Amino acid sequence: MAGIEKILEKMVKNPKGIRFQDLCKVCDAYFGEARQSGSSHRIYKTPWQGDPRVNIQDDKGMAKAYQVKQVLKAIERLEAER
Repeated sequence: MAGIEKILEKMVKNPKGIRFQDLCKVCDAYFGEARQSGSSHRIYKTPWQGDPRVNIQDDKGMAKAYQVKQVLKAIERLEAER
C-alpha cells in the first residue's frame, strides 16, 4: 500500500500530472475491480448512488485532472463512511 500512498500524494499535489495506470492502481485498491474496463473508460462501483462517481478514462496515457479530483473526493467519502 506504500506505493498507493505515494500516488495519492502526487494526486493531491498535481492532479494534471497523473498517469492513467497509476490512477487505475489507486481505484483498484480502494474500489476493487472495475465493473467496466473494455473501452477507454473504467467504471468503478461505489457503495452510494450518484456523485462523486468513479469513472476514469485514458487520455493518451494520462488521467484527466477533473477525474483525478473526483476519485480523491470518492476516497475521502469512503474513508469518512468507514
